[in-house]
Amino acid sequence: MTIDLVAGSSGRIYDGDHKITYFSNKYVLGLTVVAGIGGLLFGYDTGVISGALLYIRDEFEEVDRSSVLQETIVSMALLGAMIGAAVGGWLNDVRGRKSATLIADVIFALGSFVMAAAPDPYVLIFGRLLVGLGVGIASVTAPMYIAEAAPSEIRGGLVSTNVLMITGGQFLSYLVNLGFTQVRGTWRWMLGIAAVPAILQFCLMLLLPESPRWLYKNRSSSKAIAMLSKIYDPDRLKDELDQLSAALEEERISRSSVRYREVFRNKEIRLAFVAGAGLQAFQQFTGINTVMYYSPTIVQMAGFGSNQLALQLSLIVALMNAAGTVVGIYLIDHVGRKKLALSSLTGVILSLVLLSVAFFLESSGHADMGWVAVLGLVLYIGSFAPGMGPVPWTVNSEIYSESYRGICGGMSATVNWVSNLIVAQSFLSVADAVGTGMTFLIVAGIAVVAFAFVVVFVPETKGLTFEEVENLWRERAWGSNNGAESLLVDDEA
Repeated sequence: MTIDLVAGSSGRIYDGDHKITYFSNKYVLGLTVVAGIGGLLFGYDTGVISGALLYIRDEFEEVDRSSVLQETIVSMALLGAMIGAAVGGWLNDVRGRKSATLIADVIFALGSFVMAAAPDPYVLIFGRLLVGLGVGIASVTAPMYIAEAAPSEIRGGLVSTNVLMITGGQFLSYLVNLGFTQVRGTWRWMLGIAAVPAILQFCLMLLLPESPRWLYKNRSSSKAIAMLSKIYDPDRLKDELDQLSAALEEERISRSSVRYREVFRNKEIRLAFVAGAGLQAFQQFTGINTVMYYSPTIVQMAGFGSNQLALQLSLIVALMNAAGTVVGIYLIDHVGRKKLALSSLTGVILSLVLLSVAFFLESSGHADMGWVAVLGLVLYIGSFAPGMGPVPWTVNSEIYSESYRGICGGMSATVNWVSNLIVAQSFLSVADAVGTGMTFLIVAGIAVVAFAFVVVFVPETKGLTFEEVENLWRERAWGSNNGAESLLVDDEA
């Protein structure tokens, strides 16, 4: 019998019969898909507004006249998501991952109904704020829940499934947008139908257990063991429980309470947070949601005036996004997080330069540059989706210690949403001020900075257990000769 070098939490080697693959455990895959509906809500909301905005402008003259009002309708959901992500970290620690998901579903469904019934742009903006709160909580909770139930060998692929749900939600939103273009009430249906997956997830989530790590941490060890026994064979289960027990006991001894200021006072936590939050910020500042929120508008800027044609061409962008994420699910546990991010950013830089050149030439009177701009959008998504799409969420789900996973996960997700808000609120105004070509050239420059950041600050975490990742940060903080230092040693002590 051949031997596969598949390490468990304790570093043991298991034979080929125990090798864990992405599809080997249907229970874990089922948990991932249900939790990932939160990602679907995330993706649908970010995608649907791009098409709905075209028809909102047609119905409300004041929206059509004001770029600022258009940006506010888009970005109010991001403000809500920023607040939701900040609260979501605390909510996950106090109430658990399951309860946080249920709360997010209720808020999101309520916001969808408010948007569908909005009599004016200002009620619509309030509904966008509500759905943003739900999305923000879900953006913290879904990857955390999946990561804590996932074997380390396939954790990257499973967490990336949540990103696939995000990109799938964006693609679905464009299909829905196209489907309702000839229906009375167009944008109301586009926005209101988002309540359906939220209600579906709420019902399914009632049937699922809480995260095993949260259960174990909160002294519900029998429930945690029952869940983990469905994931691991008896030998591996014992190793997982031993490592989990030791890690949580060390954290209980080290600190009785967790405080936000410790994220910045303790060197290991601070290094991890800088890497995680930096990835989240650069995911947005390299332009992904500029493309997803405004792709129909960008297509119209490129010379394609029809609303329906703009949506059809944007559907290609969304399809590339989903297909690229599937590639990323495979690559992230084979190539590794860091290499995937760097190769992704290389393609992003080149495609943004192409977009910039296309818009510069189009503004100078050159014909047929619209198709070059669309090609640039497709190449951008093809480069971004496999790498900078899933890598930030995967890395943030695995680089923090158990005690700080909720707080740091919430803080880094908040950084993502703040960055998202800045980009969404400023893109049209910046494009009006300096031109679309220069705007994309600025974003390309930011992508160069992101490449350097990943090289310097982001370690490779492929295949590492949570405990091994903690040791990695300990070594980065104190050197390899200080492996015995406590994870929470104050670097000022």
